[in-house]
Amino acid sequence: MSKAHAPRNGSMQFWPRKRSKHSFVRTLSVTTSKDAKPLGFVGYKAGMTHVMMIDNRGKSTTAGDKISVPVTIVECPEMFALGAAFYEKSANGKLRKVADVFASEIPKDWRKIASMRVPLAKKHPKSLTDITEFDHVRLIVCSRPGMTTTDAKKPQVVEVDLGVGKDAALTYITRKLGKEISANDAFAAGDVVDIHAITKGKGFQGTVKRYGVMMTSHRSEKVRRGVAAMGAWTPKRVDYTIPQPGKMGYHQRTEYNKQILKIGSAEEASMVNPKAGLHQYGLIKNNYLLIKGSIAGPRKKAVLLTSGIRTKKYMNKAYSGAPEISFISVKNYAKE
Repeated sequence: MSKAHAPRNGSMQFWPRKRSKHSFVRTLSVTTSKDAKPLGFVGYKAGMTHVMMIDNRGKSTTAGDKISVPVTIVECPEMFALGAAFYEKSANGKLRKVADVFASEIPKDWRKIASMRVPLAKKHPKSLTDITEFDHVRLIVCSRPGMTTTDAKKPQVVEVDLGVGKDAALTYITRKLGKEISANDAFAAGDVVDIHAITKGKGFQGTVKRYGVMMTSHRSEKVRRGVAAMGAWTPKRVDYTIPQPGKMGYHQRTEYNKQILKIGSAEEASMVNPKAGLHQYGLIKNNYLLIKGSIAGPRKKAVLLTSGIRTKKYMNKAYSGAPEISFISVKNYAKE
């Protein structure tokens, strides 16, 4: 008689399953680009709706037809080019920060916002020309959540890569330092991006919801919503591979290859704004992105959009530019 196949219960795709240390994401991997531009942008998840568009995927069975597609609305107020971070490479190839240089002239309102995260001196002893020996440079940008309806006050101050060599990057930073940067400077409609977010926290959960373990029979002698066998016979300790209850959610996750269907301006916000505002968010007041599909995180949460690092050739062929959108639903899905 053949031996029964009993695979491990519960997915170990993400391990360990613990809460994120930070309320905003941390990223390490970056890609390259032909021209100097910010490879990241901070947005705020507003909600979801659906659009009617012409399917522009060449190999799709509905190519050329009008289809309904779910989209996520991400509000993207303009960010401020606060400064530059200079790095040098050590002997083992790791980057070590040499200095931070901030803009000499920062508007009063932006200085007040940025000082919540970064201690800004009134007099800046360094300028971009003072740093001569460096191997890499990044742009320090500051978001402005006060322009949205998220009720958040503290901004996100992040370092974004520019995707080019240090000389071209320094030239771009010199031109943009002390100025505002919009989403159009980083992305274009039809681009494929990666979205980094902190997922919604769900508190303490059992093994069935946390790991997807099958419930045992109602005739089970031990537990129904749990793992009856906690490992080998008389184990000295419970193995880490055994699904157990614990905290669930509030994890840092990255979704790769999400297409931007449309980049709308603040003047076009009425195209996505219901009369009473988006459910549990409010009215869109700034530039916004329509992202194909869903993204991680709750409403009003800050997310980081970066240029795709796993964009394969077939993705470029599948998504041939921005699609033609004929209708955007503005129905408010709030429960009456």
